[in-house]
Order: sequence, then structure tokens, then C-alpha cells
Amino acid sequence: MIKPLIFLPLLLLFGIAAAQQDPQFSQYMQNNLAVNPGYAGSKDAICASLLGREQWVGLNGAPSTQVFNIDASVKPFKINSGIGLTIVNDKLGFEKNIGLNLAYAYRMNINNGNGKLGIGVSAGFYNKALSATWDAGKSTGNINADQDQGIPGPKESASIFDLNFGLFYKAENVYFGLSSTHLTQPKFSYEKATPSLKRHYYLTTGYNIALPNPSFDLQPSVFIGTDGGSSRVDLNTVLVYNKRIWGGVSYRLSSAIIGMLGIEFANGLKVGYSYDFSTTDIRKYNSGSHEIMVGYCFNIITEKIPHKYKSIRFL
Repeated sequence: MIKPLIFLPLLLLFGIAAAQQDPQFSQYMQNNLAVNPGYAGSKDAICASLLGREQWVGLNGAPSTQVFNIDASVKPFKINSGIGLTIVNDKLGFEKNIGLNLAYAYRMNINNGNGKLGIGVSAGFYNKALSATWDAGKSTGNINADQDQGIPGPKESASIFDLNFGLFYKAENVYFGLSSTHLTQPKFSYEKATPSLKRHYYLTTGYNIALPNPSFDLQPSVFIGTDGGSSRVDLNTVLVYNKRIWGGVSYRLSSAIIGMLGIEFANGLKVGYSYDFSTTDIRKYNSGSHEIMVGYCFNIITEKIPHKYKSIRFL
């Protein structure tokens, strides 16, 4: 049995910072498909989720992000598979980023059928648009920054092809994911500059611990993300009551303390909320970060209509 604690030494491999290009979510356990295409179909149902995050509320130009995920388990040509779609809308300062990716995962039984491993790829497009008024565009001494080829123009927009890869293992009480986004590190062709998307790497793992009281479960989890230059590590513990109500706390190393609450209604609809309290000096200039999640899973059951046969004995 794999337990997340054995991965904690990996934290020592990363410096802690918070300047990655991919948007961050505190309820990352509800957003696995966005960073790992191997997750597609892992719930053996059709699942959709919508997450909205308003980061550093009250700070001009702070990130505002929305992501929509939908995935399903399918069996084309009797091959166990998963498919998915992720749409991301991310605003930060004068940037507006839109990404769309289609995912496919081949799913295999391992550990004598006690777990399933998804091997996934996703591909799509990523558009980065800029709309800015550069203070540096004014002449300063003998230098006119408008002529600097390293500074994009006030209006720029470009799209690139995006490719991602991931592995996602899930058993009854444990999951583990390893993935990479922006594999080709594509460059945007602006008129005056060529910014690029850096390759990102992600590791996620979580474990379900049944407590002595059968109404409660404890679910610790870890999320690690890095682009090689900056990293993010979230340590999370959630207490679940009756499989439907949960509350927990996360610690984002050197960055934030996070509280979260959620409920799954009898009809399968899930709603979650989290609040980030920054532990850095930026807390002096904002009133925290808010995040809302809505999710729903369902199965399509195809009932076979019984055929009626007439016997010639009763004609």
C-alpha cells in the first residue's frame, strides 16, 4: 500500500517560491485533470467541476481564475480509457490567458486489480493576450523604451499548441499523480517579443484513513509543483463526516494558511469553499483569497429492453 508520507522527503528537493506561470488552486484535489491528463476517467463516471478563484482580493491586478473540467470513463474497442476536457480562463495584471485541452488516458488494472493506473496525454491551444499601458514607454533620458525589443507592445495576442503528459494511480484508499504541463515549452510570437511557457512538473498524493468512529475519515494529501525555478508545496488535511461533509486546513509552505469547507448533497452535487490567509508581507495589501468549487458526478445507465419471443407452440 502506498502512503503519502513516503513522498514527504521530496519536499527537500524543491526551493519554495510562488512565481509559476500556471494558476494555483487551494482545492487542488478537485482540479486534478487540469494538471494531469492521466486522471481522466478515474472515477468511473461522468464528472464535471467548475472552480473560481479570486486571489489577493483588494489588490489591483491580482489573479482571477476560472477552470472548467469534465471527464468520463469510456471503452472504445473494449479498451479501458478516460477522456476529458479542461478550459482555463486566467487574468493577471494586464494579461489574459485562455487554455483549452482535450485529454485521453489509457487505464490499466494493476496490483491484482486493486488499483488502476491512467497514462494520459492532453493537447490543445493556449492564448496569451496583453493589454497594457507601459510606464516604461515614455522617454527616460536618452532611452526610449518603446524601441526596446524586449518589451511587448501595448496590444498583443498570440496562440500556441500545448501538450501535457501524466500518470495517475488510484486504489481504494490512496491516489498518486505525476505529470508535466507545457512539454514543448512553446513560444508566443508577439510583434516585439517571444515569451514562452515554461515546463511545469507536478506530484500529488493522498490517503484515506478510516478512524475508529466509522462516521469519520481523515484524508491527508500533498501537492508539489515546480517549473525548475520556483516551486509550490501544499500540505493538506481534511476531516470527512459521513462521506458527505468535510472541513480541513492546508499549509502552503512560506506562503499561506488555508481553511476549507464542503458538502456533497444527496443528489450528488458538491460545493466547496476555501479561504487563503497569506503569511507573507503581501497580506498587508489585500484581504485574502477566496475560492469556490461546484462539482457533480453521474453515471449513464443503459437499460436493455427485454425482447419478447413468440413460440409457435402457442400460436
